[in-house]
Amino acid sequence: MTFVVTDACIKCKYTDCVEVCPVDCFYEGENMLVINPDECIDCGVCEPECPAEAIRPESDELLKWVEVNREYAAKWPNITVKKTSPADADSYKGIEGKFDKFFSANPGEGTK
Repeated sequence: MTFVVTDACIKCKYTDCVEVCPVDCFYEGENMLVINPDECIDCGVCEPECPAEAIRPESDELLKWVEVNREYAAKWPNITVKKTSPADADSYKGIEGKFDKFFSANPGEGTK
């Protein structure tokens, strides 16, 4: 079992979750974060930290997101330090279907 980041993170990209993760399993894309499901220890401390409620425990209905998280965790840089959220992040909270509308496969900067 793991936790996954869903499309609720896209264009919000709050990074509160990365600071509390004890195993540093978050990876940064241009406009969202993902969790490496093979590194996540299922502690759940990240879930309540997400203002966009984008982090969810793995379930049958979220299997697509487990694979999205796995794929992009292998491609994007690791992030372990909280960064400033995009200035317009709050305006994207709660929008449905953000993956099809806004997803970017480009990597973020990660922690330098």
